[in-house]
Amino acid sequence: MKRIQLTTVALFLLLTLMLLWLGQAYADEPRYLGQLSANPYSSDSSANPYGAGSPYDADSINNEYGRYGSPYSNESANNPYATNPPKLYDSAGNFRGNLSSNPYDPDSVSNPYGRYGSEFSPDSINNPFGAGSPYRNDSPTNPYGEGLEIRSGEH
Repeated sequence: MKRIQLTTVALFLLLTLMLLWLGQAYADEPRYLGQLSANPYSSDSSANPYGAGSPYDADSINNEYGRYGSPYSNESANNPYATNPPKLYDSAGNFRGNLSSNPYDPDSVSNPYGRYGSEFSPDSINNPFGAGSPYRNDSPTNPYGEGLEIRSGEH
């Protein structure tokens, strides 16, 4: 009788540890958070208050109390001290900068001297003649375009 109870307890502990390990592995995966886009009609757009841009969506960069929008979260686009902000990617999967308000992060879209933040860099969303052109489909400033994909920061 005791042997059966020990086996059951051991099996329960093993399954619990496996589930915790799987949960942690899943938590470290980058999450899709929507599109950085000026398009208010796309459900995935950060400009759509009823879609990915909802201030009530837990994963929205516009939710000031959420993980990705809080000025205090280390994973927020709105925390100037965040070390793990959301990342931007184009439709081909190429990295296009950190969606961060940190002006000192070399990869931040808010760094006026960085590759992804300078108004003179062709890779910057702040350059109206480069990646930030309102005529490009993948530009966040195109009100009818797709914008750039926002993913949670990789761990």
